[in-house]
Amino acid sequence: MPRRRRPPRPGALADLSPTRIASQILLLQLAYYACAAVLIIFTALVFGKEISTDLLFSWQSLRGDTTVGWTLGLVWVLNSLTCAVFILILIARSKLVLDFALTIHFIHLIVTSLYTHAIPTNLFWWALQACSATLMTSVGVWACQWRELRPINFGSKSAARQGTGPSDEDGRGRGRDGYELAGMNGGDRDMPNGDDHV
Repeated sequence: MPRRRRPPRPGALADLSPTRIASQILLLQLAYYACAAVLIIFTALVFGKEISTDLLFSWQSLRGDTTVGWTLGLVWVLNSLTCAVFILILIARSKLVLDFALTIHFIHLIVTSLYTHAIPTNLFWWALQACSATLMTSVGVWACQWRELRPINFGSKSAARQGTGPSDEDGRGRGRDGYELAGMNGGDRDMPNGDDHV
């Protein structure tokens, strides 16, 4: 007799569907490059440098012995912080942050290698990618956990604004969520006292 398979939990297929994951990766990658392009163009205009796609896609521009290289490095680090915000908005699950952060940097490695027709050999570029991935993951996990652990408000909004609800004649009040709060000795009120039997 074949074993019956357990039904998937609600939402499992929707969370792990390949089309949804692919669309999230595409949106994150586009946001990653869009924010980097804006930051790089702004920085190039401020320093009076020529704007080119090499600043965005070439690993040869990221060098540790030039001012331009260090400036681009700081721009990419700032871009990783910005991308952590997009991870919070699009993913919002802390256990998936590492996978998406590494995927973004792996795709960036492929794009950079195809653009320059060579695998990056600059140690400064690799160190920057490791720093960027670590920063993006840590900030993204922290932000997603902060969002996941936020308290959920139940009940009416008016009761939450007032703090506590109205009290009834027995002295029992209603909490912020609208549920009635019973006293600890509420059940002993109708019980006869031990002194009455004496």
